[in-house]
Amino acid sequence: MKKWVLFSFFIICCFFTNGQDYTDIVRLNVSRANFEDKGKTFDTDVTNVNFEVIYPKIINDDLILLAGLTVEHTSLDFSSVLSNQNLIMTRLNAGVKINHSEKWSGTYVVLPKLASNFENIGSRDFQIGGIALLDFQYNDNVRGKFGLYSSSENFGTIITPLLGFFYRSANKKFHMDAVLPIRLEVNYKLYNHFSLGLDLRTSVKSYNLVDQDVEFYAQEESVRVGFYGSYELFDDALLIRAKFGLDTTDYGVYASDDTSGVQLLTFTLNDDERIRLNNEFDSTLFLGLDFIYRFDISSKK
Repeated sequence: MKKWVLFSFFIICCFFTNGQDYTDIVRLNVSRANFEDKGKTFDTDVTNVNFEVIYPKIINDDLILLAGLTVEHTSLDFSSVLSNQNLIMTRLNAGVKINHSEKWSGTYVVLPKLASNFENIGSRDFQIGGIALLDFQYNDNVRGKFGLYSSSENFGTIITPLLGFFYRSANKKFHMDAVLPIRLEVNYKLYNHFSLGLDLRTSVKSYNLVDQDVEFYAQEESVRVGFYGSYELFDDALLIRAKFGLDTTDYGVYASDDTSGVQLLTFTLNDDERIRLNNEFDSTLFLGLDFIYRFDISSKK
């Protein structure tokens, strides 16, 4: 069922979809929700903290070096057996942005990471991915992106086609910005420093788990869609958002050697005969706060 939720969001949002006209240099997202499993055997509080920093180094008019770090921490119980788990992901983001022509540019990033509960760190904790995005600038207010994301995971390899679009109204009060199926943002500025918006974030990734010398892994399939109020400080460079929305994240636990092979979006390309060791999580409401330091490219051109 979670697979169809993720896929439906992708199809629906493709009609609205990003070419990013700004760069979030620093981003801190904090959310909290209470999940119940569909078997109604237990519930758990889930706290998610995601911190990301990116540093763009301009070499010349056609080349920008990109370096960054992403750290994510999620605390939850999977069941009465696997309780008090801390899922930690640390990822390096290293790449380049190249202007290929007046209209076309490309962003190419390598994404090595450690993802586990950081108990007895070994080779199963390490995964590596990459992303390639081509950007077409139609005009100052409309841009499109096309690309591919792939990553090795504990369950196998995931391949995700990417489609993006950026639109900004002539009065600059309304904009849509997305790289789908990863993210989507719709924002309307009501007053000088206050805006309302909708934010969609998705992810499919895995964490190696070691519990009493027994190895498992957790596969996270997440869609968080929230409505927010945003207040902007320091010439709109610092954004503070209060968020409320729906969280459909599911954390499936499997034995470490029980894999599914290649996965396209949320669908395996062969029969998925894995045996899940915990119940599926039900959807729930969540509360969140975002703190963003943003560099507006359009205002610096």
